[in-house]
Amino acid sequence: MSASPSIPAATLLGSGAILLWSLLALFTAASGTVPPFQLAAMTFAIGGLAGCASWLLRPSGMRALAQPWRIWALGVGGLFGYHALYFAALRLAPPAEAGLVNYLWPLLIVLFSARLPGAGGLRTGHVAGALLGLAGVVVLLLGRGGVSFPVTALPGYAAAFAAAFVWAGYSVLSRRVGAVPTDAVAGFCLATAGLSLLCHLAFETTVRPANAFQWGAIAALGIGPVGAAFYLWDIGVKRGDIRLLGVAAYAAPVLSTLILVLAGYAPATPALGIACGLIVSGALVAVRAGRRTG
Repeated sequence: MSASPSIPAATLLGSGAILLWSLLALFTAASGTVPPFQLAAMTFAIGGLAGCASWLLRPSGMRALAQPWRIWALGVGGLFGYHALYFAALRLAPPAEAGLVNYLWPLLIVLFSARLPGAGGLRTGHVAGALLGLAGVVVLLLGRGGVSFPVTALPGYAAAFAAAFVWAGYSVLSRRVGAVPTDAVAGFCLATAGLSLLCHLAFETTVRPANAFQWGAIAALGIGPVGAAFYLWDIGVKRGDIRLLGVAAYAAPVLSTLILVLAGYAPATPALGIACGLIVSGALVAVRAGRRTG
């Protein structure tokens, strides 16, 4: 994990995180009724231990844990802070509306990245691509039955926006500490698992997975969307095209819906096709902008 891939390779690896996140809804649905913080504690523990397992072959990787407190605050604050705020949003607001507000984070990444050293200011093509992607998510949610945004759910919307802000901030600030090895993410995952366990014990009732299928779904979550995805994302945002990754991230909810349709958990709708078109268009606009200014 300490190698430094080229920008195209790192961007491709970062895109792998988006593909893995598209499996999040499917595996979560298959995991049964395990409450959110308990599920986070279990899956982040698996993801963190999976990262540590690589140190059996590379003992030097453990040295990545020796980071200043600011790096730990960034890593744990990003992973745990985002998920805690998102879980709060889902409790305080309708899931579709909370999800829509939360999916401002790719656009925020594009906007925040303008402040990165050598970024060259805000690029219109990347912003346009991100807005097209956001429009695709809006169409997707409207196709599921519309959104209403009741005023009583305002605290939930605030939590969802804060979650988006935290994840965008974590992603962009990770770029500024690019010298920190990706091995450190294993420690961030384990710390997030510990904090999630404390929240679970304080706010939730423990639910044991009902069968081997649900245990398998939880293991798959920990290995993929809540494990490998964070290592890949770290590589992508530190060494790849972070703006293109921000725009590409809008593919996650559409791919997730496609997977749910194929698995029989959701129906196919015309809105899904329109959302795909908008998000693909946004990605193409962003790629073109990157080539013009790269």
